[in-house]
Amino acid sequence: MKKKSVKSGVILVICAVLIAMFAYLGLFGANLGDYRIKTFGSNIDKGLDLVGGTSLLMEIKEDNVDDEAVTRTMELIKMRIDPEGVKEVQVSQEGEKRIKIEIPGEFDTDGVIETIAKTGELTFVDPNGDTILTGKDVKEAGAYMDSDGKFLVSLELNETGKEAFKNATEEFLGKQIAIKMDEETLTNPTVQSVITEGKASISGMSSLEEANKIANIINSGALPVKVEAISAKTVGPTIGAESLQLSKKASIIGVALVVLFMTVFYRRPGFVASISLALYCCIILTIFAETGVVLSLAGIAALLLTIGMAVDANVLIFERTKEELRLGKSISTAVESGYKGALSSILDSNITTIIASLVLYFLGTGVVKGFATTLFIGILVSIVTALFVTRFLMNCAVKAGFITKASHFGIKGGKSNE
Repeated sequence: MKKKSVKSGVILVICAVLIAMFAYLGLFGANLGDYRIKTFGSNIDKGLDLVGGTSLLMEIKEDNVDDEAVTRTMELIKMRIDPEGVKEVQVSQEGEKRIKIEIPGEFDTDGVIETIAKTGELTFVDPNGDTILTGKDVKEAGAYMDSDGKFLVSLELNETGKEAFKNATEEFLGKQIAIKMDEETLTNPTVQSVITEGKASISGMSSLEEANKIANIINSGALPVKVEAISAKTVGPTIGAESLQLSKKASIIGVALVVLFMTVFYRRPGFVASISLALYCCIILTIFAETGVVLSLAGIAALLLTIGMAVDANVLIFERTKEELRLGKSISTAVESGYKGALSSILDSNITTIIASLVLYFLGTGVVKGFATTLFIGILVSIVTALFVTRFLMNCAVKAGFITKASHFGIKGGKSNE
């Protein structure tokens, strides 16, 4: 029994040390020889309200444009700029024929305008100048780098395109077939063999970024109307660096107060839960950094909300445990019963919040969508940390003898951990 207690104590200490190291590296970074571990702040992309970016005003250069065409144009523009949907790009209509676009962290206005303004009309032209295929025959486009270090755009053709391209490569074997975008020749390769599987590549890109840009234009299709930039500018943070620093301070103070509350009110279990909360913050910030989620002030608000939800789960568990202790149960039995009793309440509250975040994500735009993304990720991580990480640490603390009496939960009476 004593060996088991020592083992649990060692595991608890190791976990606490590893979490503390994780948090330290995330907050302050470190140099390991020539390798630099960056902080969470430097790895996470920030929104237009925190770091500035590009603001564009586009105008539709056609008459008698209906609302459906404008809406479709806005959707395709956003798809071209932000195909993954994580950059908090804001595309909104101003008046009848103007579209405002705000892109956080992007300062290459010429590159953005070029991406947006292209109609995306892809054509395969034979040596006689006749069109063999169009963009409608392309099923999917992607960007990659081959083994020789060349940047390419891959094309997968649909069934109609496969047959037409097969016939063309048979007819023009050894000759050139030009691949054009908006009458601009992207590449003019010589047909080396008959292509029967409907898969081809566009070469001649100077970088993976350029290849990605062209692939996104092809995937998003042709704009239903012609648009032209009438205003383009880079803007500084709309809230300012001072507000960013205040937000950081507010977040730190908020988390510190939560830890203080948990430790004072729930004593030793509250301290253990605070260790789990530190891991939760590190995990969610790591996810933001690795997935490219853009964090704005709305995202910070959602992050703090999820921290509150994570704490709420621990409160439910500890209150259930205290009820069991008041019935005279031992610490280990009360802890196990507390988790089982609180499980349904925790899942109910978190699932309803997840549903709300999904509704906001699919129906919202811009900042609202960013808020929903942060909320969704945060809730999922909070469920994992509350039901698995905190539970594991609590069991280790009980077995190690760190939590042995009801008074360690802040209540009088009750049995010891026998």
